[in-house]
Amino acid sequence: MTRTECEAPDAVTQQANQIIDSVISSAYRELSSSYGFGENVHDPKPEDEDVEQEAAKSSKPEDQHTPEIKNIEWMTYEQFTPELAIQKINEFVETWDYEPSWKYCTDFIEEVSREFDFRYRFQVRWSVPTRRKPIPRATARVFFTIVVSKVRPPTETVDVYYVFETNRLVHRPGTSRFRQKWLSDIIENQCFVLEGVNY
Repeated sequence: MTRTECEAPDAVTQQANQIIDSVISSAYRELSSSYGFGENVHDPKPEDEDVEQEAAKSSKPEDQHTPEIKNIEWMTYEQFTPELAIQKINEFVETWDYEPSWKYCTDFIEEVSREFDFRYRFQVRWSVPTRRKPIPRATARVFFTIVVSKVRPPTETVDVYYVFETNRLVHRPGTSRFRQKWLSDIIENQCFVLEGVNY
């Protein structure tokens, strides 16, 4: 395990990593029990699933205007580098709708080698700097894990998971819509806690 560009992971980062790891492990177990596959194969997709998805799309009322959940084209296993991953995470974050006062930076945290894959950890640190307070009191972090398989074909796309600080819900790009309120809630909670701390 190597760490670069960032200090050793703190307790929140470690908890976020454990949550994502447990979701990945659960997905592998589900594939194994449902389809008889182990961790060394890619996700099977039953033929019926395509039919069900098309039927679900056509059964939605046309007058229902839900905004599109945006995603990007992620890199393949053979294209992966931590530098390219940071670029792709930034590109993905730019698809989110947030006020321009929010600023962020993306850092590589660590690489973890597992039996069947490598897991690369990143954090996107958010804040709202102002003219009066250019260094904000609190920040909100989003932790990304990019899984690079050791056994799947190198032309397959990496798996990406992300979780918001203090939240246990694991997201995947293209499956959930970002809400700025999630970041605001994290900042407000931190400010509330800081008010009770005497220096």
